[in-house]
Amino acid sequence: MALPACTAQALGPPLQPERRAPARTTCPRRHSRVEADLAASRPGSVAASVRAGPPRGVSRGLNSPRLPDEPLKAFSFLAGAARTPLSALLPRGRRGRMHDLRRRWDLGSLCRALLTRGLAALGHSLKHVLGAIFSKIFGPLASVGNMDEKSNKLLLALVMLFLFAVIVLQYVCPGTECQLLRLQAFSSPVPDPYRSEDESSARFVPRYNFSRVDLLRQVDFDIKGDDLIVFLHIQKTGGTTFGRHLVRNIQLEQPCECRVGQKKCTCHRPGKRETWLFSRFSTGWSCGLHADWTELTSCVPTMVDGKRDARLRPSRNFHYITILRDPVSRYLSEWRHVQRGATWKASLHVCDGRPPTSEELPSCYSGDDWSGCPLKEFMDCPYNLANNRQVRMLSDLTLVGCYNLSVMPEKQRNKVLLESAKSNLKHMAFFGLTEFQRKTQYLFEKTFNMNFISPFTQYNTTRASSVEISEEIQKRIEGLNFLDMELYSYAKDLFLQRYQFMRQKEHQDARRKRQEQRKFLKGRFLQTHFQSQSHAQSPNLSQHPNLNANQNVTQSLFQSLIQNLTHNMSQNATQKQNPGQEQSDSNTSNGTNDYIGSVEKWR
Repeated sequence: MALPACTAQALGPPLQPERRAPARTTCPRRHSRVEADLAASRPGSVAASVRAGPPRGVSRGLNSPRLPDEPLKAFSFLAGAARTPLSALLPRGRRGRMHDLRRRWDLGSLCRALLTRGLAALGHSLKHVLGAIFSKIFGPLASVGNMDEKSNKLLLALVMLFLFAVIVLQYVCPGTECQLLRLQAFSSPVPDPYRSEDESSARFVPRYNFSRVDLLRQVDFDIKGDDLIVFLHIQKTGGTTFGRHLVRNIQLEQPCECRVGQKKCTCHRPGKRETWLFSRFSTGWSCGLHADWTELTSCVPTMVDGKRDARLRPSRNFHYITILRDPVSRYLSEWRHVQRGATWKASLHVCDGRPPTSEELPSCYSGDDWSGCPLKEFMDCPYNLANNRQVRMLSDLTLVGCYNLSVMPEKQRNKVLLESAKSNLKHMAFFGLTEFQRKTQYLFEKTFNMNFISPFTQYNTTRASSVEISEEIQKRIEGLNFLDMELYSYAKDLFLQRYQFMRQKEHQDARRKRQEQRKFLKGRFLQTHFQSQSHAQSPNLSQHPNLNANQNVTQSLFQSLIQNLTHNMSQNATQKQNPGQEQSDSNTSNGTNDYIGSVEKWR
């Protein structure tokens, strides 16, 4: 608000603010009001005179004389009020809180300074202590070179980090629980990677008695020769996954060539244009869709060797392998697959040189497929090939007249089929179980001496596991597949016994290898000791003829010991090459102990 011209002339020119005057605060309106109140409260000031106005009855004109002292007093007081701290203008309560805050801030700064200086002093002390310790311990190495400043700082940082970790650990876990956890972590054994996938114990009670020949499965598979692996793929047993492992997941000198978008892969032998694997993903369905044992044994030799004369055919070894599955899960999985439209019409079912007639093998449905069929209808069909499929595909159907059910009674037919399936399964080079993927991988690697690149994965959630059935329906499915149930029980027992036998054999071989290494090291020690003694006593040989004779006897015993050890190692190597032959080296070990005792006696 501008003053009138007369008032401005009376007051004179405005005073210039001092250079060291404080800057305007963030709340100028409020502080200007406070300053005006203070100026008005002082008697004799211009503000007071302006607010009070002229005396009653007297009017100050425009040309009235100026009061010379009043402007100077007023402006000097305003300058002094501007120099006062803002905290003095606050109420008493707020002023006390600001004082406490400033005192706390000063105390925090003091604590931080003390902590910094204390840590620096502690680090300096630790540096001197550690330097003294290292000088005592590594005194002989002082001539090599002293620790520079960078290494000292690194060592100090490591020590401080260790102390900080200890403090944090004690703060987080002050009790004995962490100590127990640490002890368990150090004392717990390494988990067995081949432990049973169903979370049960790896040990079991065997029901069948098998010989060593039945349990020991080590095939001398020569991939560079003429041997052939034949995969018998039974429907809904996980054979597709296992077949992909065979062509994509095996460490080979010449891996299979698999192209994107093609199911079949080219699996040639090293240096040859000939396959070593007969399966769906290598040769396709060359003998028919899901060919069984009867079809493969009569078809594979002809397909591999073609029309070559029998006298010119190489002497091949056909190693048959397959995968089995729990009958109830397999049956439900096949039913769900049929519901989606699967028919397997391309299956030939060739037996004894001909396919079955429509009277021998009627169809369960009319139309293109059996899609959408309920489970009851699937079970009610008496000609359903899903019933006892695993027994039928693993047995020799020529023994029962193929698919002609009138050749022999049903009871006798079932017995012959079951015994044939068990015999073929036992004499196969390898078979696995869908429920034990890691054990299947282990037995295949030990059987064929071929290693997989990545481990197998156990899938416990399948389409069959999502089907909820009652106990009555499950018993009916087991009744429809009673032959498969008995075959699976037999196969599971044989499978687990083979696995247990191979693991025990592996542990025994490792123990025997460690014993041979200890014997070899003991022989080397004795040799070094005898040589040192011979060098030390060589100047006195002419003076002590008896000692010379004893030394010759000792050397002869030592040579016999070395020959015995060499012979023992060669026998073990021969045993590894011929695992089917049982060899015993108890006499050799006893002889070795006798030699060692004799040598120690002569010492």
